[in-house]
Amino acid sequence: MSLRTLSALEARVLAVLVEKAATVPDSYPLSLNALTMGCNQKTAREPVMNAAEPDVLQALEELKSMHLVNTVSGNRVLRFEHNGARGLGVPGAALACLTLLMLRGPLTTAELRLHTERLHRFADLSSVEGFLEELAEKTETRPAYVVKLARAPGAREARWAHLLCGEVQQDSSVSALPRDEEIAFLRAEQQRMNAELESLKALVQRIVSELGIGDT
Repeated sequence: MSLRTLSALEARVLAVLVEKAATVPDSYPLSLNALTMGCNQKTAREPVMNAAEPDVLQALEELKSMHLVNTVSGNRVLRFEHNGARGLGVPGAALACLTLLMLRGPLTTAELRLHTERLHRFADLSSVEGFLEELAEKTETRPAYVVKLARAPGAREARWAHLLCGEVQQDSSVSALPRDEEIAFLRAEQQRMNAELESLKALVQRIVSELGIGDT
């Protein structure tokens, strides 16, 4: 199987199938209607699309030819499921990163960890970075799937973009200010770490009290 460059709609179709497999398992595999609605979803999509069912069906046929999608026989309605991990030759955690990049466009490591929570729970930011670095390397069996974009002046963190639709043109006009979601994530991480620290302090104090250390 030779994987060619995907169109924007083909990438969206594949990513929606991966996303919905994790977020709405009771409705998965998806019908053509449900898949089209997922592609045209107004939230958590960049860019927002307005794809018609015939176009989505054509994209599905192309993805099937690349062994990235399978057809499943249902009750009177054909349904579709992804074969992303095997078709792309990547583990599930890496597929989660690719999926978010296909759905939302370039993201920072912190944003990826935040938004992949329902697809794959990463232990920390370094684990996300590790999978991204693997995806950025070309191997004997596959091309590089992601690229780390140049950090904008004043930005805290560089963003990552997928290469499944071809090379990425970097936009120098992108705002260098940290995104609201990244700030919220970092604040949540700080609060979690503070809570863990307070819990450890309380545990140490209890152990000291039980052992009578420091008693005169």
